Amino acid sequence: MVYRASAVWLSLVLSLSAPPTLARTIGPRDKVPEGFYAAPYYPTPHGGWLDSWKDAYAKAHALVSRMTLAEKTNITSGVGIFMGMPCVGNTGSADRLSFPQLCLQDSALGVASADNVTAFPPGITTGATWDKALMYARGVAIGREFRGKGANVHLGPSVGPIGRKPLGGRNWEGFGADPVLQAKAAALHIKGVQEQGVIATVKHLIGNEQEMFRMYNPFQPGYSANIDDRTLHELYLWPFAEAVHAGVGAVMTAYNAVNGSASSQNSYLINGLLKDELGFQGMVMSDWLSHISGVGSALAGLDLNMPGDTNVPLFGFSLWQYELTRSVLNGSVPLDRLNDMATRVVAAWYKMRQDKDFPRPNFSSNTRDRNGLLYPAAIFSPIGQVNWFVNVQEDHYKIARQVAQDAITLLKNDGSLLPLTGSGKITVFGTGAQVNPAGPNACLNRACNKGTLGMGWGSGVADYPYFDDPITAIRKRVPDVEFHNSDEFPLFFTGEAPAPDDVAVVFISSDAGENSFTVENNHGDRDADKLAAWHGGDGLVKKVADKFPNVVVVAHTVGPLILEPWIDHPSVKAVLFAHLPGQEAGESLAGVLFGDVSPSGHLPYSITRAETDYPDSIAKLKGFTLGQVQDTYSEGLYIDYRWLNKRSIKPRFAFGHGLSYTTFAFTNATIRAVTAPLDPIPPPRPSKLPTPSYPTDLPAASEAYYPDGFKPIWRYLYSWLPKSEADAAWAIGATGKQKYAYPDGYSTTQKPGPAAGGGEGGHPALWDVAWEVDVTKKTTGGVGGPGGLPRFFPGPARASVQAYVQYPPGIPYDTPPVQLRDFEKTPPLAPGESQTVTLRLTRKDVSVWDVELQNWVVPGATLGGGGKGPGRYTIWIGEASDQLFLACYTDTGKCEQGLEPPV
Repeated sequence: MVYRASAVWLSLVLSLSAPPTLARTIGPRDKVPEGFYAAPYYPTPHGGWLDSWKDAYAKAHALVSRMTLAEKTNITSGVGIFMGMPCVGNTGSADRLSFPQLCLQDSALGVASADNVTAFPPGITTGATWDKALMYARGVAIGREFRGKGANVHLGPSVGPIGRKPLGGRNWEGFGADPVLQAKAAALHIKGVQEQGVIATVKHLIGNEQEMFRMYNPFQPGYSANIDDRTLHELYLWPFAEAVHAGVGAVMTAYNAVNGSASSQNSYLINGLLKDELGFQGMVMSDWLSHISGVGSALAGLDLNMPGDTNVPLFGFSLWQYELTRSVLNGSVPLDRLNDMATRVVAAWYKMRQDKDFPRPNFSSNTRDRNGLLYPAAIFSPIGQVNWFVNVQEDHYKIARQVAQDAITLLKNDGSLLPLTGSGKITVFGTGAQVNPAGPNACLNRACNKGTLGMGWGSGVADYPYFDDPITAIRKRVPDVEFHNSDEFPLFFTGEAPAPDDVAVVFISSDAGENSFTVENNHGDRDADKLAAWHGGDGLVKKVADKFPNVVVVAHTVGPLILEPWIDHPSVKAVLFAHLPGQEAGESLAGVLFGDVSPSGHLPYSITRAETDYPDSIAKLKGFTLGQVQDTYSEGLYIDYRWLNKRSIKPRFAFGHGLSYTTFAFTNATIRAVTAPLDPIPPPRPSKLPTPSYPTDLPAASEAYYPDGFKPIWRYLYSWLPKSEADAAWAIGATGKQKYAYPDGYSTTQKPGPAAGGGEGGHPALWDVAWEVDVTKKTTGGVGGPGGLPRFFPGPARASVQAYVQYPPGIPYDTPPVQLRDFEKTPPLAPGESQTVTLRLTRKDVSVWDVELQNWVVPGATLGGGGKGPGRYTIWIGEASDQLFLACYTDTGKCEQGLEPPV
């Protein structure tokens, strides 16, 4: 989403330059390339047909059955941008029935726009840990803080963008450039959050892989992400399926269109894929100000309009609220659809047990003062207490620090320069070593790159309660530290000769964020600086390396960088990617630099030698055009390491790469079939259980009347209508002759559901474990020290174990050479110690999406099994996508090691 309270008047002023258009109405779709089509899918599947949501829907049905028409439309929409308190989004309520106004709050890394909270490392840092236990623990801590602040809905995690474009502005909010890494991290995050009784929201559905030109406005539609069916299923929908399987309570649509149809009203995307095929039972909300049609989006499956306004949030207009009330009364929107909307919202509330002892919001997104405006965007607003300063941090700094530390990725360590002993002189260069002198929260929404970069910018941020910066942590360890707080190499070094054992540490960075802010000419995406270090960082590294014999480069970055200007410089001995560390930037880095722990992070994306190593569809951002910008995913399945492997392009550092201060060996690998033999397609799907049923008689017009004597607040969005307007709408509906032009393919008959569906996330059989691989990881020794002298790392070290699948040869489907399917991380291992881990591959992991059958197919499998398996799948085990030396074979049940990697 886009806006923040402190920017509300800016957004309104900017809107003055636009005509008071309510929205972009549905019309003929903009032309998309041949072969890309957003098929109509109607009606919206009713929620409540799965046993896992049965109790929540029973309670929701009982409550919604007692609601009036206006109460139903009130709880399915926000009350206006910065018009409710205290959150970034606030629904209407049904106070008569004790159903509260729901508080929806950013962000995916912590409670945004609030005090006394933890600023956790973002998703990209969490993904770099490759640690499922930490992913879950971080979710638990975030969920506890949201609950403690009284926020009903956590607007995270983010799995879209998936990181298709390295220059994409919001890649850092997600977990990495792979669907499985994203999916498993998101599912664990959701589990942790929702166990605290907070509704998680997986976002953005779907194809929001670039920030520029994403949003609809009165002059131009948002760009169209044109994605073929197989690519959609096997890449971009995959993490959403895993999130639904984890029971996520809410899904947020994207700003952009998909195959020519806006995401917020794309019936195939919402009704067909999400609610029917994936069996999603919760509520679907729009991203903030992305709602562009009233009746059309309701029919297409949208359940919650946020924050309630039209996409020009000027005078308090809405396409729902009072307009949805009118549309039901006049027969345009079937009451059946409204009942399902309201039931989904209420069911999510019951599912997370928020009807029992859930705290009310105790903070304000708009001010840090105790008292403030109750309706900040109104011309006249009463003032009252808005902040109670509740501290919810507990000891979550420990989890934040652990994530930041375990994500640090050692890319290079020539001569085992690291870990540092701390006994010699250290000279530190770069503004990234110290917190922003103006304060860590000095820049609105972190929309600047000043000081240590702990997170990107935009809506996906949180306020720092404090900032532990690297220079402070380094000075605690080393008595002799010289710090040059500049991104320019100081001239006075000319002629000076550092000692042979002197070490220089250079901090560089690269920032990105949401398109609502421009930072140093970067419009959300990294369109100005590209994949170069900001502030001339590459030049600084080269100059320091020309002077110092031992250089350590520390990068705080939202994503990959091109390191070629200096990576092979003989003085650049070590390179650490610290990603975006959040509030615990200092001690987390110092612990790795000085050997308290061995680095155990691994890259959640590939680092190429040149931007041109990728095709233009990935490497380049889409520019301005008249009409709708078309972003066609012509590379199909081949993003990141998949593309590089297919084209035999060797990256500088591969996806999954990460070094340690010690070495590890794989031993004792075994594979066993768990579900065997596999039929080519899943069995017939389970039937849908009965769903809540409501009377379908046209509501009385009186259910929409304003209460007698009620005085509205300007810009606050209400669900009521003036009596005359309600009566007029009812009169049209009573005739049964409403002339609304329903879209092609519209139907009111509920479908039994596609064969690929039947459970949360898809067909239940897709989650059956097909094979398990056990492998033992053992620490095997030390590393060479300075000058070639032997040096052993005495401390514990953690190892990442990654499993990639290679499909059988000769199958009639094009598949990437290898694809990540599972990963595990060992506990800390002492020298010589070992740990056995188990990696699992499900039926879905070894399937492909067949566009003709519209189902998941195990290539080569024989119907009925007959003892014949699906051919040889090779499960490659290693430490990175290009470090795969051990293989297990599904046909023979044997494993062997010491092999040449497949890529």
